[in-house]
Amino acid sequence: MPSVRRTATPASRTRRARRTLAWTRLSDEELLSLRFCDLGLDIERSALRKHVQRLYRELENRGITFKPHVWLSEEWFSPDGVPGFAVPFYLAHPRLERLERRIMREVEGGNSRWLMRILRHEAGHALDTAYRLRRRKCWREVFGPASLPYPDRYRARPGSRRYVHHLGDWYAQAHPTEDFAETFAVWLKPKSDWRTSYAEWPAYHKLRLVDELMASVRNRPPPVRNRIRIEPLETNTRTLAQHYRRKLARYRHYRLGLADDLLRKVFSTERTRANAMRASTLLRAAKTPLVNAVVRELGIERYSVYQILRMLIERSDTLKLYVRGTVRDARRHARWMLARVARVYTQGETPQLHL
Repeated sequence: MPSVRRTATPASRTRRARRTLAWTRLSDEELLSLRFCDLGLDIERSALRKHVQRLYRELENRGITFKPHVWLSEEWFSPDGVPGFAVPFYLAHPRLERLERRIMREVEGGNSRWLMRILRHEAGHALDTAYRLRRRKCWREVFGPASLPYPDRYRARPGSRRYVHHLGDWYAQAHPTEDFAETFAVWLKPKSDWRTSYAEWPAYHKLRLVDELMASVRNRPPPVRNRIRIEPLETNTRTLAQHYRRKLARYRHYRLGLADDLLRKVFSTERTRANAMRASTLLRAAKTPLVNAVVRELGIERYSVYQILRMLIERSDTLKLYVRGTVRDARRHARWMLARVARVYTQGETPQLHL
């Protein structure tokens, strides 16, 4: 007997949506125990849809008919060889945004302006893949080889005008592919005044190249058209608690790396003279004035600053650092370093996950 395909009525669709999103009423601890595949999230049924449609309109207005496919996953990423990109799950529902903010202290892409900036950037990666732009000689000459290893961290040059400013943290300097994606995003933005604002910058030539590259692919179908989705949410059996444990571990690793980098900037690994003071000795001796200064500057609790300074003292001993220059200058630099690290650590303080 042939099967009969039943069409869902509006009432049944509403009931199914209510069942699927019943988790919105759970506590944070209960929500963390759920698997991603059980959330029932869908871009088409979320506020993300209008932003993705807006991105497509911006591309169309520039004569680009290609539309990168977008899917939900754990994080932002654009896989190699795939002309599309993933958007983090928490942007698909306000309840998940609140959870993300509670645990990570921020929601990346959590407002319309920020979200569109990231979408334009990711679209740059997708177009690069779709039209194989990085293979072109002019792309490599201007942005560099895309085959360069991707760094865990990068040393930015804040004063450099060879790169556009878009997402912040001088992200264009991280890698040639990020340089292209950032430059593309500046070019794509509606009513972008890049011809004026970057006219005196070396980065202007990168924007000109993007303009020429986009003219060459305008109204042309891309050679890479696959719709592969990497790590989509609906097949992800990890729980939210497992996700956040991994994310917090990565963030703690990043923060420790940042602290070590700043310590090496302020102090020296070389003992330039026999009576050179250990960095940890200076930090211990100046503990009270350093903590007082940072508490006044940042308005954060004294206990947190003391704990961060204690960590820096321990890392100074581990790295075998010494004072360079005068003690007066070293104290001034140490105050700057402590304030910088305290700002990162206190903004990233998170509750313990007990699941």
